[in-house]
Amino acid sequence: MLAQTVNRGRIIMGRLDRGADLLASLEQICFDENIRLGEIRAIGAVSRARVGYYRQAEQAYSYIEIPGAHEIIGLLGNISLRDGRPFVHAHISLMDEEGKMVGGHLAQGTIVFACEFTITELISAPSDDSFARRHDRNTGLYLWSDGGKR
Repeated sequence: MLAQTVNRGRIIMGRLDRGADLLASLEQICFDENIRLGEIRAIGAVSRARVGYYRQAEQAYSYIEIPGAHEIIGLLGNISLRDGRPFVHAHISLMDEEGKMVGGHLAQGTIVFACEFTITELISAPSDDSFARRHDRNTGLYLWSDGGKR
């Protein structure tokens, strides 16, 4: 188990450009702003989406392409370091014009129509590297690790 108190830092709000890749844009903002730990939220719309589902038995992601316009009902995720760079881990819920919902792990290839985001920087002690992602052999995922500091 990893549990640690963190404090709020800066709050960055903004809008992404139409045609931008949603995930790549959010990660670039985190890189530019040196966000090493945080949480992220967004609303808006996409012109197409790509989401992932983690197949636990195979320890691998499969991806679904979602063509056409969809509203972003919610995007929620966290930010931490993976291989020394800011990494956005987010899930997205989308709705089509008939009210049908779809969602999953946000993947590159999700294209912005309009998007407003909020990033809340979090600060941990003794360093923001406390939540760096490392490969977990039990799940096959890159999970938060305290680097053996327990």
